[in-house]
Amino acid sequence: MFHGSMVALVTPMREDGAIDEDSLEGLVEFHVAAGTDAIVAVGTTGESATINEKEHCALLRRIVAMVAGRIPVIAGTGANSTQEAIDLTRCGMEAGADACLLVVPYYNKPTQEGLYQHYMAIARAVPIPQILYNVPGRTVCDMLPETVERLAPVANIVGIKEATGDLQRGREILERCGDRLDLYSGDDATAMELILLGARGDISVTANVAPKAMHDMCAAALAGDRETAEKIDSTLRALHRDLFIESSPIPVKWALHEMGMIPPGLRLPMTPLSPECYQPVREALRQAGVHEISNA
Repeated sequence: MFHGSMVALVTPMREDGAIDEDSLEGLVEFHVAAGTDAIVAVGTTGESATINEKEHCALLRRIVAMVAGRIPVIAGTGANSTQEAIDLTRCGMEAGADACLLVVPYYNKPTQEGLYQHYMAIARAVPIPQILYNVPGRTVCDMLPETVERLAPVANIVGIKEATGDLQRGREILERCGDRLDLYSGDDATAMELILLGARGDISVTANVAPKAMHDMCAAALAGDRETAEKIDSTLRALHRDLFIESSPIPVKWALHEMGMIPPGLRLPMTPLSPECYQPVREALRQAGVHEISNA
């Protein structure tokens, strides 16, 4: 249902932590103009962990209204409480999102059966298309391919964002699930290779600052054009690395502020980028051809 470069959009905030809607609208227009294939709103990169439920639903409504049907909007609605995930997913559907992205429950470490029951409960409760999201580096819980395969026949579970960066894991999901479930990369550094293996796109942090290049790279990989995809991806590799020089979204929000696109705000426990990291991120932006750097 979805394909290409899907930006894991940051949530712009002022220094006091208040959400900056003017900057948010600017980011939406930036992505539509650059060819971004979908916007993923209020996910991990959008600081969903520190946004309350009322703000979360309001942000989803606002982003859907700003996009106005020009590209798909995928709402981040995962939680470690199944009922909260159902409530947020219902908010996403009522806001008009095209699908919801549901992270594996974090902290409480469910079993594989618990994961299966969690996702089945959400799918039964809310009929919107749903994308599973496996990111064990953050959740401390790994949804195994056999559990993904159990969920693949569910009509409104349409894909999985696999963020382990393990190409063999991606290959196994493709072999087990075939065309019953679309696979998306959640790891920019390995996204090109995963798409060439058969994934349908990349839910990307790098796309926040280099949306056209990420769109072009994903399009080439989807077309099976390895040479073009590798040429573009080679300019982005430093971004893929250094946008994680500290915990995301700290570096990518700093980069967007440096580009003059958003205020510098984050919410605790996220803190501003350490000064020793400024130069590597600046250099990565230059290598990617991102020149709109206010302090360059």
